[in-house]
Amino acid sequence: MESKPIPVEELSYEQAFDELETIVTDLESQEHTLADALQQFERGQALAARCAALLDQAELKVQQVSGQELVPFDGE
Repeated sequence: MESKPIPVEELSYEQAFDELETIVTDLESQEHTLADALQQFERGQALAARCAALLDQAELKVQQVSGQELVPFDGE
């Protein structure tokens, strides 16, 4: 019997990111029904949104603590 997944809004960033990676890997295998793939895709979209929201919250907190505007990182 499968357990119900934890609601996305209750996941930490790390939990959401790990599950998102698992879904991506699983979807790349292409061994599911269309309905299953769509269900996983929808969960992945929700997980990606959760990760983005948690990162935004963290950025805001850093700005509040430092009292400064964050400068985007340019990887060059």
